[in-house]
Amino acid sequence: MNDTLANNTKIDVQNLNFYYGSVQSLFDLNLNIPERQVTALIGPSGCGKSTFLRTLNRMNDIIEGARLEGTVLIDGINIYSNGTDVVTLRKKVGMIFQKSNPFPKSIFDNIAFGPKIHGVKDKRKLREIVEKSLINAALWDEVKDRLDKSAMGLSGGQQQRLCIARALAVEPEVILMDEPASALDPKSTSRIEDLIAQLKKDYTIIIVTHNMQQASRVSDYTAFFYLGKLIEYGETTEIFTNPKLKQTEDYISGKFG
Repeated sequence: MNDTLANNTKIDVQNLNFYYGSVQSLFDLNLNIPERQVTALIGPSGCGKSTFLRTLNRMNDIIEGARLEGTVLIDGINIYSNGTDVVTLRKKVGMIFQKSNPFPKSIFDNIAFGPKIHGVKDKRKLREIVEKSLINAALWDEVKDRLDKSAMGLSGGQQQRLCIARALAVEPEVILMDEPASALDPKSTSRIEDLIAQLKKDYTIIIVTHNMQQASRVSDYTAFFYLGKLIEYGETTEIFTNPKLKQTEDYISGKFG
């Protein structure tokens, strides 16, 4: 990895191995993820992309028998060290899932939920957070007149942007996205991709995608995974136009996957 990236690292993964019980899922991963850039994780189904993504905010902790070896540093601090406050970690490292999962509450209460959990009680402050988060998620103009209505009445694309707004409301620094547009129509997908381009000005974004065109459009860096191993990692333009390994070229060109 080049020196520019090394000096701008947000997440530093060292010698990471991951196991579901006795089955090893990730093998000796080493990579630096740059700050305020979009990093795409690509590879066939079952290659470890989503498992790796969830190691970055310890979502795998909730799976019985899950075990990790190695180090994950965020801003130089090992998130797997004893004494790590996982609630605080997940505030810093937000996550957007493949299927939008709004709470069965009003649009306002969906966004205000996280700040309330973290101690914000002042109603004016909550209104400011809700408005800012919805603006940043490119949803404000569509919902500003129905904040008291159920979030379940929104379209699929709007629900996904609502979930992004909900993640932004607690002021994260990193946003993990696990195939955030795979269930959406092309127009909604385009809006999510435009939103990602806007968000990277302020956030470090890591996105899992099966869509090669999407990876090439939205990301600055791309990591190619295969059978739990990191095969190749670098600037997206290099990975897609001049990959170092034939295996990477074969996957990107559609010869397998």
